[in-house]
Amino acid sequence: MKNDTNLVNTLKYNPDMCKGCRICITVCPHGVFEEQGRVVMINKEACMECGACQRNCPHGAVTVESGVGCAYAMMRDAISQKIGFSCQKSSGPSCGCNC
Repeated sequence: MKNDTNLVNTLKYNPDMCKGCRICITVCPHGVFEEQGRVVMINKEACMECGACQRNCPHGAVTVESGVGCAYAMMRDAISQKIGFSCQKSSGPSCGCNC
């Protein structure tokens, strides 16, 4: 069996550490975090692991362990033929980075 550990999204959200500041919702360029009542829900499929949420969460409720961010997302999407080898779109980078 092939080792697919590099294809696993490493975004983790700990609701017990979350204090409800909603900074993750504000800083995420991909809409991964969504407020549903008093709870923050995550959509891991939308995450490109850019790390904006982790860098800005003042309570440590969000972690991204892989550190590959946009590079991983671009390769994943290119392999699945969703996009070419650039995250550039006519309106600018879709990943929120400066590539």
